[in-house]
Amino acid sequence: MEKYKELADFSSKYSNIVIALGMFDGVHIGHQEIIRTAVAKAQEINGAALVFSFSNHPRSIIAPNAVPHRIASGAIRFCVLKNLGVNALVEIPFTADFAETGAADFIGLLQRHFSPKYIVVGENYTFGRGGHGTPTLLRDSAVTYGFQVIVCQSVMRDGAPVSSTRIRALIANGDLSKVNEYLGYPFTINGTVIHGQERGRRLGFPTANLALREEFEHLPNGVYAVSVFYQGRLYHAAANIGNNPTFDGCDRRLEVHIMEFSGDLYDEELMISFYKKIRDEQCFSSIDDLIRQIADDKETVEHIFDKSFRLQENISMVI
Repeated sequence: MEKYKELADFSSKYSNIVIALGMFDGVHIGHQEIIRTAVAKAQEINGAALVFSFSNHPRSIIAPNAVPHRIASGAIRFCVLKNLGVNALVEIPFTADFAETGAADFIGLLQRHFSPKYIVVGENYTFGRGGHGTPTLLRDSAVTYGFQVIVCQSVMRDGAPVSSTRIRALIANGDLSKVNEYLGYPFTINGTVIHGQERGRRLGFPTANLALREEFEHLPNGVYAVSVFYQGRLYHAAANIGNNPTFDGCDRRLEVHIMEFSGDLYDEELMISFYKKIRDEQCFSSIDDLIRQIADDKETVEHIFDKSFRLQENISMVI
């Protein structure tokens, strides 16, 4: 899948373009319905499926004090879209100038740069200054511009549409089972390994430490069964989100003990997928108590993966 960071004459690069429009934060199962529809239509007309989105949330310009936390990084979004069969992602910055683009001008922009045969959107999609553009306006413009519009109905779960807003709330509340159900893949973060205090190594359980970036939604503190994808291989692991209260605390971070792995991971990029919470973070009265609990956590993780999950199948969407 190709990725473009600015607009160009895509109609000269791709024929019979089917374009999916949306922010697609997290690319949850509702977004996947839109993307799969676009990919299927592109295959039907021997064309190309393109996604047009933004690298930053529009609210970062329109309402900076109300920017939602992101569910997934750009790298994870890229992987999911690629695995869904998208041919190209056009991901441009949303700027103050772009925010002034009216709905009609936005449709003209799509025509100039993509000349699409089909435009695929969700039923709640809005566009243009003030969000005045709607699927109805797209349909009204279809004859003029020579494209057709496909509007996908929302995917419902538990009596309400699946949305990024609902998923953010579920992540914050620690409902990992629902998060993974609504995403259609395990909640995943990626990051670079940083230096820690090397306490885990001294205890016999070395950990890879990752900073938790403020702009992303994070699960509550605790210990989780996770997988780690590194250099083309998947590993079982136990991960702790928290502040290390047994050792007077530290900055909140993610620490991952990767099983059946040895080696230097500093400055390496890891992809970590969360499957199940094992326990809350605890402050232990002694180092020996902590060591015993970590050993129990490792055993619990192995039991979870052996009995409950097929690792490759569950993570195939994001690698």
